[in-house]
Amino acid sequence: MTLRTAVLGAGSWGTTVATLASHNVPTVIWSRRNDQVEEIQREHTNERYLPGYKLPPDLRATNSIEEAVREADLVALGVPSHGLRSVLEEVAKHIRPWVPVISLAKGLEEGSHLRMTEVIQEMLPDRRAGVLTGPNLAKEIMSGFAAASVVAIEDEMVARQIQDVFHSGLFRVYTNRDVVGCELGGALKNVIAIATGMGDGIGVGDNTRSAVITRGLAEMQRLGVAMGGRAETFAGLAGMGDLVATCISPQSRNRHVGEQLGKGRSIDEIIEDMHMVAEGVKTTRVVLELAKQHDIELPIAREVYGVLYENRSPSQAYRGLVRHRPGDEAEPG
Repeated sequence: MTLRTAVLGAGSWGTTVATLASHNVPTVIWSRRNDQVEEIQREHTNERYLPGYKLPPDLRATNSIEEAVREADLVALGVPSHGLRSVLEEVAKHIRPWVPVISLAKGLEEGSHLRMTEVIQEMLPDRRAGVLTGPNLAKEIMSGFAAASVVAIEDEMVARQIQDVFHSGLFRVYTNRDVVGCELGGALKNVIAIATGMGDGIGVGDNTRSAVITRGLAEMQRLGVAMGGRAETFAGLAGMGDLVATCISPQSRNRHVGEQLGKGRSIDEIIEDMHMVAEGVKTTRVVLELAKQHDIELPIAREVYGVLYENRSPSQAYRGLVRHRPGDEAEPG
């Protein structure tokens, strides 16, 4: 069965996912910007987000959500977490009842603390909702480098069908039924990436970076398991894999935010200069609220929060991390 696919959101990752899908099935990408739609249609490029890359000529673009989803057999949402609900309000008017919806966003909704699939299910009741996640840097995938991802959805048959949509060339897609763990891995790693970037900005060494990444993974797993995810998921592509890529790559938006903070810039200045969303900035606040709710200690996330929202300096944050007396490695701290 050929699943006609709609990708909503024409940022770097949404455009990359639409490109992958278009190799296998008829695909349309939605953007609210008319100039971007015209560029994709006429020039087969998206210079704002993927400069220098050619898009498949058969990838269609539209600025109408109705046109994008009314005949789609699969919808992938490549919009930031804070804009997901408003887009879903429009999607709900036009999507057919049985169509599965996949989130590409790696964040948590402020206020409600909901994961993206929970927002989907709230706005589109009785839908199969899943997530495509993993160590996926858009420009590397567009360049044809090997990469792997995970599609997590509870219905295994649907997961296999979606796997075939996105599996393309050297881009390998695995399935996983742990939607909670996969989704939380993608969201929580952004907070640790900000911490790692701060260390790079102030000039810490590789030993320190390795310690932050490793202890950050432990924090991700503790909160993820408390919220219903499986521990082993955090050792896979959606956990450790995504964490490593996001913490070490110069292409990582969240690492970039942390690095700039480490160099002394304010968070407002950094965000103003970016035309892409770094989900970890808002996710950090939600993560600390969830940690309090589940009575879990997250020292690294707490220090990141201090820098973002309490005027602590990155140097103070790193000094704060080493004040914690270490116990058994399996314990918090």
